[in-house]
Amino acid sequence: MTEAAELPPAPEQAREVFGDRFTDAVRYAELLAEAGVRRGLIGPREVPRLWERHLLNCAVLSEVVPEGVTVCDVGSGAGLPGIPLALVREDLKITLLEPLLRRTTFLTEVVELLGLDHVTVVRGRAEEVMGKLPPVHVVTARAVAPLDRLATWGIPLLRPYGEMLALKGDTAEEELKSSATALSKLGAVATSIVHVGEGVVDPMSTVVRVEVGESPGGVRFAAKRAKAARTGRTRRRRG
Repeated sequence: MTEAAELPPAPEQAREVFGDRFTDAVRYAELLAEAGVRRGLIGPREVPRLWERHLLNCAVLSEVVPEGVTVCDVGSGAGLPGIPLALVREDLKITLLEPLLRRTTFLTEVVELLGLDHVTVVRGRAEEVMGKLPPVHVVTARAVAPLDRLATWGIPLLRPYGEMLALKGDTAEEELKSSATALSKLGAVATSIVHVGEGVVDPMSTVVRVEVGESPGGVRFAAKRAKAARTGRTRRRRG
């Protein structure tokens, strides 16, 4: 049996980024390195670079998230980027959306242990919860799917004039170009690539920002959203 990799000490930047929540960030890193690896939520080879590649890489996303908004982290997995974002931004109302039970179990444990009262864990796929969850201002995602596919899941969860923020790597520009037609059909009105985390992570984190107009998801999802809303109202009346 291979010996588990050791979690390195938190870098100094982590104290600055997480501030009063630094101790909670350390506990989260420990949970990822221990239970996260044991349950197959994160690879053992990622443990030595948990801070730079995962926690800090995700926490700096806060630089482009507006104040006091609602956020849905699609395909949250082990809580990246949702939990680091929650640790640095208590002004946000965050939903961690994840279809797999073993992952939502882990996420629920982390949220309770760290006292993240502004975070809710929901088990389900994005296409299943549309109309059941209130539309949000911001959808976040990291390493979930190629941009065109991710957009079909994430954009319909947005409120009018909301935005999707996807953490991407070197393929960001290429993905954005190849997804232009699909994004337009989904109601996107503006796209850009933003780099965040200067002085914190090297290389800086790359974020693809997709802003939508008054019809998130475009015509394709308008009827589906309306039907889901009607069904929800009927269920509430019966209840």
